[in-house]
Amino acid sequence: MAGPNPRTDAYIARAADFAKPILAHFRSLVDEACPDATETIKWGTPSWEYAGSPLCSMAAFKQHCSFGFWKANLLVLNGKPLGIGADGQLSRIRSTTELPSRSTLIKLIKQAAKLNADGVKASVMSGRTPRQPLPVPDDLARALAGNRKARDTFNNFPPSHQREYVEWIIEAKREETRAQRLATALEWLVEGKPRNWKYMR
Repeated sequence: MAGPNPRTDAYIARAADFAKPILAHFRSLVDEACPDATETIKWGTPSWEYAGSPLCSMAAFKQHCSFGFWKANLLVLNGKPLGIGADGQLSRIRSTTELPSRSTLIKLIKQAAKLNADGVKASVMSGRTPRQPLPVPDDLARALAGNRKARDTFNNFPPSHQREYVEWIIEAKREETRAQRLATALEWLVEGKPRNWKYMR
């Protein structure tokens, strides 16, 4: 058994009270289903690797948690392709009562571990349908044009990070809210921060 990672302990300790039992539950499932998996931190969230490849990961956000499989597009549940959430993610989890049964999740973790052990090369990304990029709104484009540091950060971000900023701004319902979000976006971009930097642990 690889044993617990202190950074995962710290991540759970920092999580909101509602999230702690959910994260502990996810962790216990992986420990039971694949005791030789190695705990680590990837992209700021607790993750597990097995047989030299990513296995699964979990994350806590302000009001929910998520748990996902790296090779979700290859997993099968009850004879059908896995269909829990986008890209095989269990998302928007606010309580352990919202999860599939323990036996179901353990079965999926074991299945994912076998894929790694068999050397199957695939990732959660290979089953995705790419989302079309959103056009940058005129007010954001003007703000970026006047601030090179913010513009360089935005242009160097992956499309998903760019989309998060664009969606945040265009979803504002009032002009004052939109102006405030635009100013905040510019400030964060100058600092090199993605839109959801507050939730990255």
